[in-house]
Amino acid sequence: MDQPTCSTPAADPPTEDGRTMKLLGHIHRSFHRVADSLLRERGFAMGQLPVLMALKDGQPHSQAELARLAQVEQPSMAQLLARMERDGLVQRVPDPDDRRSRLVLLTPECRERMHESRAVMQALAAEALQDFNEAERAELGRLVRRLAEQVDRMLVDRLGG
Repeated sequence: MDQPTCSTPAADPPTEDGRTMKLLGHIHRSFHRVADSLLRERGFAMGQLPVLMALKDGQPHSQAELARLAQVEQPSMAQLLARMERDGLVQRVPDPDDRRSRLVLLTPECRERMHESRAVMQALAAEALQDFNEAERAELGRLVRRLAEQVDRMLVDRLGG
């Protein structure tokens, strides 16, 4: 008996739009890898940045709020916060409005070291954009913000947020 064969038509060549989105993904992944490597040398990681940025003003947040801000599921945030607490970056304090709940804050030691991660990110951004003049940087920023707004609208329209 003959085995069924599975043939797939040749994929259409990527469109210019497809190539652009693929390139943006490549830029994101590559920048992320370089930044993560440098941040880890200083006791931080790229995956922690949404939490660090949300807590940098000193205001405590719930785990649920941090998960929403970081756009991750609650179990993923719980694991991240457990590692950050183990590493001395965050601490949990009682919620004054709900004794059953706890809020998350940066530790004083982490707050003192935050400038290190900020300096790394600023230096890497400057290096990545060093071949662009001021007008090109402004235009790139404008276009990327516009694209981000469109993708955010797509997220809300298709996934409800």
